[in-house]
Amino acid sequence: MNEFAKADGLAAGARQAALSGQNLVDCRHPMLRGNLKYPRIEAREHEASVTLVDGDGVRVERIVSHGQVSPPGFWYDQDEHEYVVILEGSAELEVEGVGLVRLGPGDWVDLPAHLRHRVAWTDPTTATVWLAVFRTPKP
Repeated sequence: MNEFAKADGLAAGARQAALSGQNLVDCRHPMLRGNLKYPRIEAREHEASVTLVDGDGVRVERIVSHGQVSPPGFWYDQDEHEYVVILEGSAELEVEGVGLVRLGPGDWVDLPAHLRHRVAWTDPTTATVWLAVFRTPKP
């Protein structure tokens, strides 16, 4: 079996494992691999977040919202920079000094550390899937 066939087999195995809710890790190599769409997380009552990568001053999370918003009066004021992109669905962020920012599939924002923001709206009729990359500011 050539290397491409082995890689395709691993990809198919990873997808099948993800669809069945299993976590497939190939222990022969330190590389991590996954799929941003699977396994599907339903976030009906609470927003759901999964950390995909965490280390060396960077944390990557997949977040799924289904109509959730920040509580009234609550603002994020984080010590990290946050890059966020909408993979599916739509949302509105309220950014201090900017106002409402509407985001749809493929739209992204890069929020500097301590820029106050909140989730003002997410689509209640379908899942909104976010990819968030948190970065520690350089000294």
